[in-house]
Amino acid sequence: MTDEDRGTPGADAKAGSGAQPTPAAQARPTASTVWIKDPLAVHLGRDVDPSRAGRGLVVDAASGRIVEIVAAGREPTVDVGEVVDAREHVVTPGLINTHHHFYQTLTRAWAPVADLPLFGWLTNLYPVWARLTPRALELATTVAMAELLESGCTTAADHHYLFPTGLEDAIDVQVGVVRRLGMRAMLTRGSMSLGEKDGGLPPQQTVQESDVILEDSRRLVEAYHERGDGAQVQIGFAPCSPFSVTTELMRDSATLAEDMDVRLHTHLAETLDEEEFCRERFGLRTVDYLESVGWLGDRTWLAHGVHFDDDEIARLGRAGASVAHCPTSNMRLASGIARAVELEDAGVTVGLGVDGSASNDASNLMREVRQALYVQRLRYGAEAVTSQRVLDWATSGSAAALGRDDIGRIEVGKQADLAMFRLDGLSFSGSHDPIPALVLCGAEKADRVMIAGQWRVLDGRAVGLDHERLIAEHREEARRLVAG
Repeated sequence: MTDEDRGTPGADAKAGSGAQPTPAAQARPTASTVWIKDPLAVHLGRDVDPSRAGRGLVVDAASGRIVEIVAAGREPTVDVGEVVDAREHVVTPGLINTHHHFYQTLTRAWAPVADLPLFGWLTNLYPVWARLTPRALELATTVAMAELLESGCTTAADHHYLFPTGLEDAIDVQVGVVRRLGMRAMLTRGSMSLGEKDGGLPPQQTVQESDVILEDSRRLVEAYHERGDGAQVQIGFAPCSPFSVTTELMRDSATLAEDMDVRLHTHLAETLDEEEFCRERFGLRTVDYLESVGWLGDRTWLAHGVHFDDDEIARLGRAGASVAHCPTSNMRLASGIARAVELEDAGVTVGLGVDGSASNDASNLMREVRQALYVQRLRYGAEAVTSQRVLDWATSGSAAALGRDDIGRIEVGKQADLAMFRLDGLSFSGSHDPIPALVLCGAEKADRVMIAGQWRVLDGRAVGLDHERLIAEHREEARRLVAG
């Protein structure tokens, strides 16, 4: 083990200073340093020897960073205030969700759209979503983020593009939820400006004028966007899709994003209907359109990216763009299978997203890892798509897609964002290798989740959250919304 791995070069203090292991379910990061000791396995990345972290890792709860990786056969070199017995846990970096629509938890499994493809699904749901209120959005966001958190997710990107009358401060509402739950979030100020009367897909009551959108986008960055390591809330710009925003708004959003140094996000190449729309309206394929509006660059991450041809994949790679692969949603809406392996091999950063809870109908990122493994194996075979590879998509790949290098990896100096999964119960009985078991046997809930050195999930439940009350209020709001 190198001095860098130890985190404190030359230190000779040992961890035997009276610290005693405590059961994982009872541990709290009350001490300044916490040793997550002797885990079943630690995911350090697909090409990293797991024995490098055979004895676990040490977290400084005060700074919220990982301060030491403890190799097999070694002891920590820093004083340890608390020891967490992790012998029954697989430890991963906190999972990172790169695409979601939090508000959609209110319209899960709604019968009128249960069996429709994207365009029919959207046109039936737009009028329902237009009735969103601030309270409905607050409940929907809380449910989505809590569900993500309990699946091992520590950072989530949301794409919110609906701002009906009375919901002008939608992103402000979401910021409040993020801070209450203690998660990290990339909240994108989405938009729709091309309504039905002008040839777009959304009804007129769901669109806004471009100047209103751009002014609010600037306000949100100035009010909430945090920069640098450890940022909790970040803002991005996210015109919804080619079929719901004007070309001018796409261009102006790109210019403003460059001026304010924030990221850009949109749906692209999700379905063949979208490709046909771009051909008919713009005379361009989707990536040609993206380039024509100034979006083909490393500031951009795209949701779905199912229908790219060979040349487009190469162009995206050369540009340094990223793609949020959303396998469950793409299967649910029969959109197709993204060429994720080819995208990554071409230099495109690949992350994972659960997409909205009305086209996935869940907000579980660990489940999405398993779906990604299986659907990509259908295209590329088992040897090319390993459990380690898809875990990388959900961690380091997703972090890079959001423009972050302080999260998504278990390394000295990185943020202490961690997920701990137990491999007990009937579904794991007889499993042998912990990392493949985590994915193949279908882990769905984390036992413990840490964000910035603080426990946010204990015993599988988000800390400080009244689940029963939240579910009751959320269900009532969901019923009200679809009733009209």
